[in-house]
Amino acid sequence: MYTTKDLSREYWKGSAGRDSVSGKLTAGVRETEPVVLKQNLSELQSIIDGEDNTDRGKEYLEHIRKLLKDRKVPELQEEYSNEALLKEIHYELKAIREVMMAFSTGDFSPDITARGVIPGGLKTLQAHLRHLIWQAKMVEKGDFSQKIHFMGEVSDAFNGMILKLNESLAELREKEQKLKESEAKFKFLASHDPLTGILNRRSFIELANIELAHASLRDIQCCLAMMDIDNFKRFNDTYGHPAGDKALRHTVKTIESELRKNDFMGRYGGEEFIFFFFGADEHVSLGVLERLRKSIAEKPVPLENGHVQITASFGLVNSATENSKDKDYINKLIKNADAALYAAKREGRNRVVLYTP
Repeated sequence: MYTTKDLSREYWKGSAGRDSVSGKLTAGVRETEPVVLKQNLSELQSIIDGEDNTDRGKEYLEHIRKLLKDRKVPELQEEYSNEALLKEIHYELKAIREVMMAFSTGDFSPDITARGVIPGGLKTLQAHLRHLIWQAKMVEKGDFSQKIHFMGEVSDAFNGMILKLNESLAELREKEQKLKESEAKFKFLASHDPLTGILNRRSFIELANIELAHASLRDIQCCLAMMDIDNFKRFNDTYGHPAGDKALRHTVKTIESELRKNDFMGRYGGEEFIFFFFGADEHVSLGVLERLRKSIAEKPVPLENGHVQITASFGLVNSATENSKDKDYINKLIKNADAALYAAKREGRNRVVLYTP
């Protein structure tokens, strides 16, 4: 009986193969051991030809079949432990099994040390899958430019997914932009007067409270003023409410062109408007209001039948006239400014009056 040791490479010389006539195995061998090699070669030939009564060849094939199909790796029988070729096949197939089982669970990290067509194919697959995983992570981070071109149907599916993601992302961005625009529009409508576009009463008071708090902490003077268009009811009765709306918009446009950068105004109600002058004492605020009064009087309202002059009266109050710690601070300032406004009306309209405690 031969052993693999008898057929190990140290006995081989030259080339091995089959005789072209008989089909028998032939080999170049050392001249010092021709008898042993010829005998082992003859026994191996008999295994291949099915002439070995021990059926060892069938046992080898059965072991290999189990390696390929059985869930559990078969043990290498002790009697075959010295068979180098079978041992090599056993451990290489076992290693390939382990790699493939790892792949089947999503683990593509095992090192593939075996050589040959199958291990080479696994290495290529492993490289592709690792790269695909990297690209998927890039997509997770927001990079939707990733594409693959090396995995056939997988490439088509991946690239199609990226295309759909890009389209969905574009749609979401468009919807988000529209939502932001709608939100900004609703916020504007909620905080501004729909006719004139300036702050409504609620928003004006909220902003004025914030500015007054800042001014109080930094010991900065501020002033607040009320304005009323003179004889506005008569204007509406004479020219109609659409003309009255036009007069309100015209007045606001005239005023905004004269206000300082830190000043702001709001519509208090009807033809009444309210102003806040940050960092301005009585002298500065009176100067601003006088400019506004003159501009309104000098710029008549353009109507279909001609231009109609309007005038306005103002009441001014210094924020220092009330206690800033009072919970009704802003309301008291508005009340005082309103009192000065009515004083301007009583004194003949088209004028500015400063509130004095």
